[in-house]
Amino acid sequence: MAAESQDNPTPIRLPEVTVKGEMPQLDEEKAIGPQAQPEWTTRRRFSTTRVYLQKQPWEIGFEQWWRGRFFRDGSAGHLVEEELELGLPYRAQLDLYENWMIDGRRRARHHDVAVELRYALADWGKIPLNPTLYGEWKFVDRTQGPDVYELKLLLGEQLAPRWHWAFNGILEQEVGKTRATEWAFNQGLSYTMIDSKLSAGLEMEFNHETTKTSRGHPEIRFLLGPSLQWRPTPRFHVDLVPLGGLTHDSPRVEAFVVFGIDFGNVTGQHFTPNPLRGQ
Repeated sequence: MAAESQDNPTPIRLPEVTVKGEMPQLDEEKAIGPQAQPEWTTRRRFSTTRVYLQKQPWEIGFEQWWRGRFFRDGSAGHLVEEELELGLPYRAQLDLYENWMIDGRRRARHHDVAVELRYALADWGKIPLNPTLYGEWKFVDRTQGPDVYELKLLLGEQLAPRWHWAFNGILEQEVGKTRATEWAFNQGLSYTMIDSKLSAGLEMEFNHETTKTSRGHPEIRFLLGPSLQWRPTPRFHVDLVPLGGLTHDSPRVEAFVVFGIDFGNVTGQHFTPNPLRGQ
């Protein structure tokens, strides 16, 4: 019997072991900088919709914009914009703009200089949707119209791995002449196709605009279209967004092209992604 038991030992059941696999975190979704924000928020992912802060403290960036509006009567208007971005301490950012208009006769004229300030209410992930306050004043050339101020609430979130979302609520007000008032909201959704290289998505704009003589008869514009961001290098990005007008008051097409470059931190400090920050 002893020999038989040695030849046929009783099976021993080992404890069950559960193995869970996780997808590796994308580099562009790792936390970076003192606000522990995901790296993708530090590049302008959406042309129509802003997210949180684009620059860490004392980082500098530059963007060259072109926006074209092509109207249903065959006319067109073009905006050329230069933007300088500076990150500030205490979850703030300062942007300076120079805007030029090109009319249907291809004549360029200076339109305005603008100053923008953003302030994030908390580090990323501490408050749902990461609310950020935005204020801008446009010093418009006297021959082009009155000055304009703009207030925004910026919201943004990572919905799931590779899926990024942003929403802006906007009030824009002229301070003279027709006293045009614009209420608007913009929204963007993107999916990362190649980590830190290529993203695609959708963007939309809704605008409700009146003047002091047409408060009861607003101009309603609604536009929707695809968006694409290509990042050929870690410091350079290109955004392409063609939007189609879906209401009578909308332009037939409104298109954006943005070239951006990041010059880094003026103090020499370098922020690297840290997957443990903010978790």
